[in-house]
Amino acid sequence: MDPSYPAPDTATFYIQEIGALLFGMAFLFVYRQSRIVYFGLWTIAWLMRFLAAIFGYELLRTLNAGWLAPHATFEFGFLIVLIAAARAGFAADMKDWRTVLRLIAILPMFVTLVYAVGTRWSIEAWQTSDAMVLGGVYFYNFRMLRQHQGIGSRFFRFSLLLLSVLFIEHAITFLYLYNRDDAAVWARYLHYEGYWDFVLHCVLAFSAMAMWSENSLDRIRGLMAELDRLRRERRHVAELDGLTGLLNQAALARRIEQPNEFGGVVAVCDMNNFKEINDRYGHLVGDEILRNIGSLLQSSIRPTDEAFRWGGDEFVILFHNQDAEVVRRRMGEIEARLRDFQVRGYGVLPISFSWGTADAQGRPMREALDEADRSMYSRKRKRGGTAGER
Repeated sequence: MDPSYPAPDTATFYIQEIGALLFGMAFLFVYRQSRIVYFGLWTIAWLMRFLAAIFGYELLRTLNAGWLAPHATFEFGFLIVLIAAARAGFAADMKDWRTVLRLIAILPMFVTLVYAVGTRWSIEAWQTSDAMVLGGVYFYNFRMLRQHQGIGSRFFRFSLLLLSVLFIEHAITFLYLYNRDDAAVWARYLHYEGYWDFVLHCVLAFSAMAMWSENSLDRIRGLMAELDRLRRERRHVAELDGLTGLLNQAALARRIEQPNEFGGVVAVCDMNNFKEINDRYGHLVGDEILRNIGSLLQSSIRPTDEAFRWGGDEFVILFHNQDAEVVRRRMGEIEARLRDFQVRGYGVLPISFSWGTADAQGRPMREALDEADRSMYSRKRKRGGTAGER
């Protein structure tokens, strides 16, 4: 054996192989749990690295340049898969295979070049160029994952950055030791290099698992938020009156039973002679009238106020934090707008309703609702109208 070449370090080789298997299984576990392509590609990359290390060990053991081609092939496969992972990111699938295919296409040229470098300028030259390229690929992954901000992601990216710096430092050291032609120092350096690589890749693997945990928690939080939104929407739909689009009687009952005090004015309104309109024009016209009155009430109140269909042709409005005099003016305006109410095919119909209000400040809402209801019926009797049905 040429004394200028270091003897292969069996302990370092086993560390590399055991590490590749452990890291591959860790990324495989994360991929199976998350189905994120990025982690699946790292699993394939570690399989490539495991095979590359076998041929690299034989290369150093036998000093036969024939082992350089398969070693370079799997090392190149490791690089390709890591570039593909960086481009895929955390997408659910690999959308851009063109870059990967272009890299695979240059594999024969790459292996030929590596073989020529290894035979012409010795194995150290290959080690130097390989370390430099690895540093660049790790840095590329570091840059491509910059949009993720979790703690696991930060550790993962930091590990990628350290590995990038480490491999570039390896390349510089290989070049320096090659010029010194000191095999003993080179062998000792390769021994410690394997330990540092193992430690940083351990951090990388654990960070990947932390990223998976964070991703799972984010998904759970997202699903919980979506479920909460759907529940609110379902509850809101369940509280709506299907004809008018206002809140229904059940919603009003729940609002009355709420323990928090209502500070504002309660208004109750009822259409005059609605039964006669139904009998004369039919229920379809009556439904259209109720639907339009619901729209009128909704457009006449503030977003903070609430309008309910209490039953039949009777409605309740809760004016939050509003003065009683202002509410009475608002109800008068609504009543005036109904005088010009038009029904398709029938023209203007003299629609009117009676209304009553009560201040709910400092007392249960039920009492204020009863007072407003009595005030509404008192107004109706004064006008000589017939009480509407609930």
